[in-house]
Amino acid sequence: MSTPKETQLSARISTEIGTKTPQQALDSLCNMTGDLTPIPLSEFKARIAKAKHYMQQHGIGALYLNAGTNLAYFTGMQWYASERLVGALLPAKGDLVYLAPTFEIDSLNELKLVQGEIIGWQEHESPYALAISMLSELDTAGGSKLGVDESTQFFIVDGFNKALEQPWQIINGAEVTAHCRMHKSSNELALIQRAMDMTLAVHKATASMLYEGITTTEVEAFINDAHKKVGASGNYFCIVLFGKATSFPHGVKDPQILKKNDLVLIDTGCKVHGYLSDITRTYCFGEPTDKQRVLWESEKRAQLAAFNAAKVGIPCGDVDKAARDSLAKDGLGPDYNLPGLPHRTGHGIGMDIHEWPYLVKDNPHPLAPGMCFSNEPMIVVPNDFGIRLEDHFYMTDEGPVWFTEPSLAIDAL
Repeated sequence: MSTPKETQLSARISTEIGTKTPQQALDSLCNMTGDLTPIPLSEFKARIAKAKHYMQQHGIGALYLNAGTNLAYFTGMQWYASERLVGALLPAKGDLVYLAPTFEIDSLNELKLVQGEIIGWQEHESPYALAISMLSELDTAGGSKLGVDESTQFFIVDGFNKALEQPWQIINGAEVTAHCRMHKSSNELALIQRAMDMTLAVHKATASMLYEGITTTEVEAFINDAHKKVGASGNYFCIVLFGKATSFPHGVKDPQILKKNDLVLIDTGCKVHGYLSDITRTYCFGEPTDKQRVLWESEKRAQLAAFNAAKVGIPCGDVDKAARDSLAKDGLGPDYNLPGLPHRTGHGIGMDIHEWPYLVKDNPHPLAPGMCFSNEPMIVVPNDFGIRLEDHFYMTDEGPVWFTEPSLAIDAL
């Protein structure tokens, strides 16, 4: 005879997994972005001021920002990295200058939010020599280090090195960019929160439309349409795995077909005004085995142990240790041994899906307010199944706060 708790759980499950057609599930969603606003100009200026302050304190005369995330973070300029140098030089004092092919200047002026002169280079000229020559014209506050955006392609760094003159030396610009980007503002947290809310709604809709015989490819297509329905441009990324394939953390090359009693692992996210979501759910389409139930609960305990360990001032590595210690108590691991957790417990998130700092063994970096982390101490049972529950939290003075509440049970979201 079912207990009242079991009856309630059964009723909840019946409304969540495999109860709607794909169209009904899609129709249950609506645009969730109508009240959002992008990052304001004042915040870009504050970011630049923070970077300059740090640079002056550490003898960094200028920072090169390459087309991509860092250029967008500091200036709002949306441009893609290619074989042509497009970027900006941020001096320790004075005004930022942009560097671009001359024929692109008009286009960049259309996109420019933070003011600054755009210095053009012709196709036969060396943009690297141009960038280095500009250092003598900028107010570098006496610094002799050129920080180069850590995502800059090697050929650009190589070009800078060949054009560089004494006393300048190139350093990894992540010293500056990470210092600024890892501490999220209230505006950034609001955008991440909404992106997470959107992806969680997509997860629930997806679970509701699963049926025996559906393929992972069809589920990925539905998730893309669902993300569009809630207001994103589609999936930023999407991993859908069934059965044994769930034991491969980032997927397998061939599509799978959903069978009764399969475990389902879905890891997906979207982008909203430049900020990302990333949520993983693992649940059973049918009746889980006792082993799957036990390990699902181990995963949930490890995720909660990591969350509870997160305190302002403690090393990032201690959060990873808390998750591994929890798993070890259940006979999993230890360390990276399988069955157990094969990777770090978590990563930072913001404008990039993986950014600083990381919840990884022995990382001494202290947790601080404004930092955002994934919490995903995945359990892998090789050639059998995997369970990953991934929610994110952000740090406040009082401790961690979930962006999304963790999963309820192996047979419910």
